[in-house]
Amino acid sequence: MKTLRVGLLTPYAWDVPGGVNYHVRDLAENLMARGHHVQVLAPSDDESDLPPYVTSAGGTVPVNYNGSTARVAFGPLVSRRVETWLRDGAHDVVHIHEPIVPSVGLIALRAATAPVVGTFHSSQERSRAMIIANPFLQPGLERISARIAVSEAARRTVVEHLGGDAVVIPNGVEVDRFANASPDPRWQGSAEAPTIGFLGRLDEPRKGLQVLLGAVTAVRRQSPGARFLVAGRGDIDDALRDAGLPRDAVEYLGEISESDKLALFASLDLYVAPQIGGESFGIVLVEAMSGGAGVISSDLVAFRAVLDDGASGRIFRTGDSADLARVLIEAIEQPEETERLRRYARTAVGRFDWGTVASRVLDVYAMVTAAPSDHRGLLERIFRGRR
Repeated sequence: MKTLRVGLLTPYAWDVPGGVNYHVRDLAENLMARGHHVQVLAPSDDESDLPPYVTSAGGTVPVNYNGSTARVAFGPLVSRRVETWLRDGAHDVVHIHEPIVPSVGLIALRAATAPVVGTFHSSQERSRAMIIANPFLQPGLERISARIAVSEAARRTVVEHLGGDAVVIPNGVEVDRFANASPDPRWQGSAEAPTIGFLGRLDEPRKGLQVLLGAVTAVRRQSPGARFLVAGRGDIDDALRDAGLPRDAVEYLGEISESDKLALFASLDLYVAPQIGGESFGIVLVEAMSGGAGVISSDLVAFRAVLDDGASGRIFRTGDSADLARVLIEAIEQPEETERLRRYARTAVGRFDWGTVASRVLDVYAMVTAAPSDHRGLLERIFRGRR
């Protein structure tokens, strides 16, 4: 494939951690490692630490979106920056992530002259706002030459709310980085004192920390030595107070670095994903599986897909602390079955490795830049998910 000039756009503030930005970052770095020229445009309130391939589209404002608060950018100054970036970039492909979020991607849909690829990350059961906005979005959506959804749940949102279809290409993970990470002795457990972990924003209800905290007492009753490690941004004291638990019920790690995240997943006996909604994929499940932790997740459609309907991990009823406690106790008391699930998961994550994911994205780029006579073979590769 010829060397491409690729422009990637994310609607969310680059200096605020989040799944979409991590995806854009990793995709950019994988494409550059293959010799392609990549530029990223992103909102940013702090331009001092941006990677050399990222350009700031301007400062951000908070907007409530899909159960959380997102920091996005719009307005006349942002529009001018987007237009200048597109003009100067001379891109072969413009790849917009979350193109209907009111931010830089929506602006770029109007201004882009190169073929446009849109990736849809979010999953929503029923959105009145999207239904109302659909007629206004359609002219921009028609500019998209190819649509990608990161999961079947995200694809269903596209089909039901926006019309048309999308090819499913999952979020990517550098599987080997997690698989080869060294554990941290502080976070390693034992048969008598297994370590159970959570990573997510503490003050965002949909991340489900309260569901996990609601299971602590029952698990400790059966396994007194069990340790609960909680990592993420937020006030742990408020969360414990709301759950009626003492301060020493969990070990709070705070907001951890990327290197600490690698070590955490390599150290845990069990990782719990108790989210109650608003998840379109479940990248943290893939990271935990890659690192070797046994995974227990709520019964969200996106999570069930990542876990192969339970072949790669255990699943409990969404929002049900008592059922989570039951499954955690089962995982602790059935170590052979837990180990079998972990071994299967370590092999199953290959389909999420960036080597595979980036190749499939490049197939989409090849299709939108190729002559129509070449489309048939490319479409077959894209929808079969192989090269």
